[in-house]
Amino acid sequence: MRRVDKPWGHELIWAQTDRYVGKVLHIRAGQCLSRQYHRVKDETLLLQSGEMDLEIGPANAVERRRMTAGDVFHVTPGTIHRMAAVTDVAVVEVSTPELDDVVRLEDVYGREGTSAP
Repeated sequence: MRRVDKPWGHELIWAQTDRYVGKVLHIRAGQCLSRQYHRVKDETLLLQSGEMDLEIGPANAVERRRMTAGDVFHVTPGTIHRMAAVTDVAVVEVSTPELDDVVRLEDVYGREGTSAP
């Protein structure tokens, strides 16, 4: 298992192969990930604990979904999304292995740009 510290909390990568990745994102209350999309990466999110808002769509047409423990969302390539923690949350993410496939559109921590392949 590998821990990766992030400005919003940390993630634990518990499985990584050439076909899939499994990780748990621990997001602190009041923190959010960047508004982003993936060109290739396909992921499914399972909210394991806590409460968060999942923002879906471009900034001018955002749909907000309040998620609680047990809720699931499938993020297909090209879907603009952002996770915002209402309480401390643990999110199980299972995805294809393209971990660097992130196109950031907005980021409160000053991280910019694309790290997509």
